[in-house]
Amino acid sequence: MTKDMRTTAFTNLVWRFMERAAAQLVAFVVSIVLARLLSPREFGLIAIITVFTSLLAVFVDSGLGTSLIQKKDADELDFSSVFYFNLFACVVLYAALFMSAPLISDFYHMPELTWPVRILGLTLVITGVKSIQQSFVAKNLLFKRFFWATLIGTVSSAAVGIAMAVMGFGVWALIAQQISNAVIDTAVLWITVRWRPHLCFSWDRLRSLLSMGWKFLTASLIDTAYSNLRDFVIGKRYSSVDLAFFNRGRSLPSFIFSNVNISLNSVLLPVLSRAQDSVDRLRQITRRSLQIGSFFVWPMAVGLAVTAGNIVDLLFGPKWAAAVPYLQIYAFVSATTPIQVANVNAIKAVGRADTFLWLEVCKKIIGTAIVFIALPFGVVAIALSAIVYSAIAFVLNTRMTRRIVNYSCLEQLRDMLPFMGLSVVMGIAVWAINFLSVPVLLQFTIQVILGLTLYLSAAALLRIEAWQYTKNIVVGLLKKKK
Repeated sequence: MTKDMRTTAFTNLVWRFMERAAAQLVAFVVSIVLARLLSPREFGLIAIITVFTSLLAVFVDSGLGTSLIQKKDADELDFSSVFYFNLFACVVLYAALFMSAPLISDFYHMPELTWPVRILGLTLVITGVKSIQQSFVAKNLLFKRFFWATLIGTVSSAAVGIAMAVMGFGVWALIAQQISNAVIDTAVLWITVRWRPHLCFSWDRLRSLLSMGWKFLTASLIDTAYSNLRDFVIGKRYSSVDLAFFNRGRSLPSFIFSNVNISLNSVLLPVLSRAQDSVDRLRQITRRSLQIGSFFVWPMAVGLAVTAGNIVDLLFGPKWAAAVPYLQIYAFVSATTPIQVANVNAIKAVGRADTFLWLEVCKKIIGTAIVFIALPFGVVAIALSAIVYSAIAFVLNTRMTRRIVNYSCLEQLRDMLPFMGLSVVMGIAVWAINFLSVPVLLQFTIQVILGLTLYLSAAALLRIEAWQYTKNIVVGLLKKKK
């Protein structure tokens, strides 16, 4: 991997991370405000609807878009053909969701779900309009464009959601926030990204992309269905309030770690695809991404787990205290994010769609079985099943990565061990602060400062490779800009 390629990849990773961090930060702040204005039940209703919209959104966000990024010589005909096909598919999917809304309401015995499902489902069509713009940005590593589109859309929709919540619109405030976000985000992206669909279409090109894309699509569909499985069964077996606590506890780890996940995933796939002809380069990039991801993720995961009680109390208030165990569980589940991203993208980059699909099917069959085994034992047991699944997925993913880029499970564990060890030591010190008899805000502030100081000081003293690499890249970029 050349120096220019490393700098380009890291620069785009920074922009993508900034884009996701800004969007998630604003969205998370808004969710805090809304959590204090609205009831857990209203959040639970939105979580139920999201199960279905997320599943259908896979048809927009995955498959053909991934094929466009992976294809070396994708041209205007490829992009335009996929754009028109995706847009048509989105309209059909929305029509199906619109007609199915009463059935969804009957299934959950909640007649008030019908119109929220129909209105929130409009995000499918809106997303279809911008999906190929996103693929074009990823293909050409233009992630700076994402930053502005997402930031403007998120801030504007935040104002809409909070204003409607204050005026007493209840669940419709959450729906209006998501709809306005999608509309504004799409509009800004169309203005800042100069690609436009041409008046051309080729079934041959589409079939060629579908031959690989349907496998990625199916794998993503399976993955999304599994990701929403817990929401589905909790909402059905227990209650929307239980689902709200579960989702609230999962929200903070999701806010933090999805930034790492999406940033790594968006930048790594096109970078790895460019290096797909060299096993050594693929292995080097995969290893580096795992190390850098782990350097940031493990201390955050441990820190979240040991400060969970203070975080929930400060951010959401006492009425959300039941969310604490879910926050702690998903902090550790999310710590596997860089591992999964690094391994999966190595498989995708070499065009092994068949291997990727087979792997996803195996993992999700096992994961689904674990969820249903945990189902009778309560919502906490359902959450704990995610940790078991993550461990199994790690083993299966690394077996494939070893075959493709010669990067084994033991080697990956060895590369992560320094970060895990430092994080545990830091976590013990931070956890001890919980016993101080001081106000919650002061206690949490001390924990954050102590954790950051201990971890970064230890990384610098021990000259951890990922710390040195990240520092050198940042210093180099600053000097270049200066």
